[in-house]
Amino acid sequence: MLDPEFNHLKHRDLDWLNFNKRVLQEADDSDNPVYERLKFLAIFSSNLDEYFRVRVSQLRQIKRIKKSLRKKLALRPSKKVKEILREVSLQQQEFGAIFHDQIIPELAKNNIHLINDEDFTKKQQKEVDEFYHENIESYLEPQIVDFEKEKRIFIENNTIYYFVTFKGSKKVAFVNIPLNDHGRFYTFKETGDFYITFIDDIIRYKMPSVFSKEEITGIYEIKMSRDAELYIDDQYDGVLAEKIYDSLAQRTDGQPTRLLYDADMPKDFQKKLRKHLGLGKIDMMPGGRYHNFSDFFSFPNPGHNKDLVYEALKPIPHRELENSDNYFDSIRGKDMLVHFPYMSFSYVEKFIKKAANDPDVSAIKISFYRVADESNLTTSLLKALKNGKEVTVFIEAKARFDEENNITWGRKFEEKGAKVIYSYPKIKVHSKVFFVERTENGEKLRYAYIGTGNFNSETSKIYCDHGLFTASKKITKELERVFKVLEGDLIIPRAKNLLISPFNTRRDFTKLILQEIDYAKEGLEAKITAKMNSLEDPEIINLLYKASQSGVKVRLIIRGFTCLTAGMPKISENIYITSIIDRFLEHGRIYLFHNKGEEKMYFGSADWMTRNLDRRIEVLAPVMQEHVFNELKDILEIQLNDNQKARIQDASEENKYVKPKAGEEKIRSQYKIYEYLKEKHTA
Repeated sequence: MLDPEFNHLKHRDLDWLNFNKRVLQEADDSDNPVYERLKFLAIFSSNLDEYFRVRVSQLRQIKRIKKSLRKKLALRPSKKVKEILREVSLQQQEFGAIFHDQIIPELAKNNIHLINDEDFTKKQQKEVDEFYHENIESYLEPQIVDFEKEKRIFIENNTIYYFVTFKGSKKVAFVNIPLNDHGRFYTFKETGDFYITFIDDIIRYKMPSVFSKEEITGIYEIKMSRDAELYIDDQYDGVLAEKIYDSLAQRTDGQPTRLLYDADMPKDFQKKLRKHLGLGKIDMMPGGRYHNFSDFFSFPNPGHNKDLVYEALKPIPHRELENSDNYFDSIRGKDMLVHFPYMSFSYVEKFIKKAANDPDVSAIKISFYRVADESNLTTSLLKALKNGKEVTVFIEAKARFDEENNITWGRKFEEKGAKVIYSYPKIKVHSKVFFVERTENGEKLRYAYIGTGNFNSETSKIYCDHGLFTASKKITKELERVFKVLEGDLIIPRAKNLLISPFNTRRDFTKLILQEIDYAKEGLEAKITAKMNSLEDPEIINLLYKASQSGVKVRLIIRGFTCLTAGMPKISENIYITSIIDRFLEHGRIYLFHNKGEEKMYFGSADWMTRNLDRRIEVLAPVMQEHVFNELKDILEIQLNDNQKARIQDASEENKYVKPKAGEEKIRSQYKIYEYLKEKHTA
C-alpha cells in the first residue's frame, strides 16, 4: 500500500506485515514437513510479538506528541494503527485455519494427537493429576480481583494467564500459566500413538481444585504485550528524535500495547478487562483458545520421526581451511570466504582460538552486537586474556532485547582484564568484525574478519550469512581505524576501500548509483543488483527511482520490508524485486554495480536503511580478489533465479511466487547454493 504522505514510499510498518505474511505462506505450504510448518507458525507469532512491542508501540507513543510536531513528521499514527490491526486480524484468521484445518490433521495422520482437557481418558486424567501435583501446582499464583474495588490491575508482559469468572460473584481471578523446566507441552506415557497436550489444558482441567469454593463459569486465556524501549532514533533524524523524546519524557515504560484474549470471552468481561488494564479499544486483539505460539519451536517429536522435519544438511568442509594447521598462513596467502549455515561456524571459532594461544599474537579486537551465552568464542577471548594478550571488546549495550546479557558479558571481560567499550548514545555498533595483530619476522601484520552475521554459533545454523577472512593491507589497515574510532582515538576513519557508516557509506553508495545513471544516459549498459534485509532510506529509494527512469536495470532481493514500490509505469518500471523465505533466514547483504563491465561488489552488515547508513557503525568490504568475487556472484545469481521460494514484490502486494517457465530448471536457491558450495569445496 503506497503511503500518500510520502512521495511513492510505502509505509514500512504496513509492508512489514506483508513480509510476515510470506512467513505464513511457508506454514501453509504442504510441501514443507509438518514440524517445519509448525516452526513457521512459531516464527510468525514471535515476529508479531516483537512488532507490537516495538513498531506498534512507537506509533501509539507518537499519538501522544504535540499535533504540530506530528504534522512536521507527516504522521497519522491512529490511522496507521487501525490499518495494521485490520491486516493482523485477517492474518490471524488465516493462522488459525492453517493450524486447526491443516496442521492438526496432518499430525494425526502421523499418529501424533494434540488433545485438550475435554479429550482426556480416565487413564490420562490420572496421569495428569500426578504430573500437576508434582510439577505445576506449587508454581501457580492465582489472584482474586474485585473489579468494583480495584481500579487498575497489573499483569506481566508476555506471560500467559487464565482469566476466570465465577457464578453469582463480582470477583474474577487471574491464574498464571507457568512454563518452567517442562516447557509448554506434556507428552503422555502411552504406547502406540502419541498424545500431547498443552500445559494450559492441564491447568484448565485442574481449575476446579484451584477454586474449590466457587462455581466456575468461564476460563479464558489472555496475554499482554507491553512496550519495549522506544527506538525513535532508528527512524528519524537527530533533531526530530530529540523533540519526540522530550515530548514523551513523562511516559511510563512498559505500558500495555496489546491484549490477546480468547474471542469466546463475553463482551461485558472484555469491556471490564479493557478498563481495568488501561487499554483502548484498538489494543484489544481477539484470538483463539491458546496464545504464545512461539512455544511451538519446542513442540515435542516423541517418535523422532525424521520425515516430519527437514533432512539435516551436513556442513560443507571448506577446501582450504578444513585441513589447515595454521589459519594465518592460509589467510595470508589469499582471502577466505565462509558461508553459514552451509559451513560450520567453527572456522570463526578456530581462528580466534588459534589467535588466543599463538605467542606471536599481541592483540585481538572484536565487536559484539549480540553476545551469545557461554561459547567457544567467549572462552577463547578469556583464554587470550589469561595468556597476556591485549583484548578489546566492543559491546553494543542497546541491542534490542539483548541488553542485559550483553552488559553481563561486558563485565565478565572487564573483570578478566579486557578493555571493554560500550555503545555511545544514539549510535549503535552493528558491524560484525574482528581484528588480530601478529608479529611475523619482526613485522606487525594484521588479520581481519568481516561478516554479515552475528558472532553466534547457534544462529549461524539458521541464518544465511557470509564471512571474509583477510590479511589484505588495504582492508586491515582501514579496519584498524574503525576500532580506533570505537576506542576514542580517532574521530573519523579515513577509508578508500571500506564503506564505514556513518562516515562514507551513504556518500559512496550515492556515487555508485549516480554513476550507473550517467552510464545509462550515455546509452551504455547500466545495472544495479543488490540483496538486503530491508529497504527504507528515502534518499536511496528516490535515487533508485531516478535510476529506473534513466534506464538502469535495478534487480533487488529483499527478505523483509521495502518502502520502494517496483514496477510502477514511468517511475520504477525498470526495478524488479523478489523476496526469498525458505528453510533458513536470508541475512546476507551484497551490493553489485555493473560499472561499465568492471563490476564492483561490496558485502557486509548494512541494509539500505537510514539507521544503517547514518546512525550505526557498519562495515562493508569491497570484494577485491577474483575467486571471492566469483563465488559471491555465483551465489547471488542462484538467488536471483530462485523460482520455488521467491515471491514477487510489487504494487499488488500479493506475494506471488516466481514460477519456472516451460522447460526451465526448478531452482530452490538455498538447496542449489548448498550443492554449488559442496561441489566447489570438495572438488
